[in-house]
Amino acid sequence: MLLYHGSNLEVREPRILVANRALDFGAGFYTTSSEAQAARWAELQTLRRHRGVPTVTVYEFDETKAGVLSTLRFNEADGEWLDFVAQNRKSEYRGQRFDMVIGPVANDNTMPVINDYMAGSIGKETAIVLLKPQKLTDQYAFLTATALEVLTCKEVRTHD
Repeated sequence: MLLYHGSNLEVREPRILVANRALDFGAGFYTTSSEAQAARWAELQTLRRHRGVPTVTVYEFDETKAGVLSTLRFNEADGEWLDFVAQNRKSEYRGQRFDMVIGPVANDNTMPVINDYMAGSIGKETAIVLLKPQKLTDQYAFLTATALEVLTCKEVRTHD
């Protein structure tokens, strides 16, 4: 299976960056099965960082090796996913540690809902109702060095 990582530079050898990383599934290396999503992320990262060029790095994801990893999978943006994302974004997650987490990505359309939920402005049930119509793509978060071993860089594509 191919996975894609969007950035302002090529990432042939992925690593986990921990500092100041309150991300959906915690500090890790994030990929997606959607090349279009990775390309959008690459453009956004290049704009934010004011350097580099939009770059999508393509990886082969070895699912047979991944079978031995401790993996949490969310099949949809439900209450369990919402709580997990909110806890990670607030740096409050204290549960089980996983090698890899797979699930929907909180995109620009969902962040206002997630922020309102985290602030206590809306309840979980309301947040889930507001999230349901969103067509969310996926994200694969590799959270340990062991998890990164199932990725092999195949290609780097710049999107000038």
